[in-house]
Amino acid sequence: MLRHLFFLFLGFYSQWAYATLPIQHWQANSGARVYFIESRDLPILDVSVDFSAGSSTDTPDKSGRAAMALHLVNLGAGGLTEDQLTKGFADVGAQLGAHFDQDRAGITLRTLSSARERGRALELFGKVIQHPDFPEYVLGREKARVIAGLKEADTKPGNIADRSLMKMLYGTHPYGLRGSGEIESVSKLGRQDMIDFHRFRYTAVDAVVSIMGDVSRDEAAAIAESLTKDLPREKRGQSIPAVTPPVQGTQRIAHPATQSHIQLAYPGIKRDDPDYFPLIVGNHILGGGGFTSRLMEEIRQKHGLAYSVHSSFTPLKEEGPFEIALQTQKEQSEEALSITRKVLADFIAGGPTEKELIEAKKNIIGSFPLRIDSNKKILGYLAMIGFYNLPLTYLNDYVKAVSKVTIPQVTQAFQRRINPSGMVTVVVGLPDTSGK
Repeated sequence: MLRHLFFLFLGFYSQWAYATLPIQHWQANSGARVYFIESRDLPILDVSVDFSAGSSTDTPDKSGRAAMALHLVNLGAGGLTEDQLTKGFADVGAQLGAHFDQDRAGITLRTLSSARERGRALELFGKVIQHPDFPEYVLGREKARVIAGLKEADTKPGNIADRSLMKMLYGTHPYGLRGSGEIESVSKLGRQDMIDFHRFRYTAVDAVVSIMGDVSRDEAAAIAESLTKDLPREKRGQSIPAVTPPVQGTQRIAHPATQSHIQLAYPGIKRDDPDYFPLIVGNHILGGGGFTSRLMEEIRQKHGLAYSVHSSFTPLKEEGPFEIALQTQKEQSEEALSITRKVLADFIAGGPTEKELIEAKKNIIGSFPLRIDSNKKILGYLAMIGFYNLPLTYLNDYVKAVSKVTIPQVTQAFQRRINPSGMVTVVVGLPDTSGK
């Protein structure tokens, strides 16, 4: 009965998925790759421009440079001050945004599609992307703000656990660098660092321009040209070194917090990994499915050790992290860690049950429409598809790919990718043994 209901459910969403709008793709004269979805339902235009300028382009002595450069592009550009830019965007009701991770740095714009508002917003957006001024006084102010934030972050158990875990997981690999940088490296950043970084990393041939909304194909082409025509056109070498397995170990760090923060990690998957869908479905069963996951059942429901526990994959150009995280009372931390490790090892050895697999597929497929229910969300997928060179049919293929995942695929994918005895672990907040 359960299987029958699932396939009825899948049939409904498969039909829906085929109705998603087509992605148009071409290369601009500047060399930028353009991805466009025309949607006339709302008088709105969303644009994203992405570059290979994430934190993995930093070096230990320049850690924090990539994030700072992205942060500063709209704080003075094309001869306009940050106040003039802010007022200019506000006058036409436009909104700027940004996203940043280990691989990429992206700048987004949302504007009304009417000619006057769109024209002015895109004019300012072009200055931000192509002609940032990086004013000295703004850099000084923002460095002070970032350093104050880093000092505060270094006192918080969650941040301490994150930072220690990534160092153990990636060692000297660029993915081990903290995106916001270190106090010492940020304090040494200068205006020339920002100028050089923008010239080297924000190039037209590396740009991915994603456009979603109320414009025609010809108008989208003109927008992509105007946003990238003044960027350098030299092709820069961009290679991220391969990730090697970490040295297994557990780091325990004393902290006055009332609870222990426990995190485990292992190198996970690349964005274009053939095991992507079996691992995503499997992770939903293991710890990504909220209250229905195995980890939640064992850690919270059966043993009452934590309010929440979850696992996740973060796919990147190279192997992004697979992580498990929970918080528990200090006195229970060793028991909670032991059970977590056993649940993971049992799952990798035995895989999911048929009931778990059917429920996971149903939940993932059923929630997928909510992940693309707005232009802004679709723009995010559009930028990801372009940046990682995923198939243009990715959104339509997603539901079908999830529906085809089998128990052996999940089991074998986890056994290939995750070595439970090779994981790195950090526990921040240790039991008080002073009275023993």
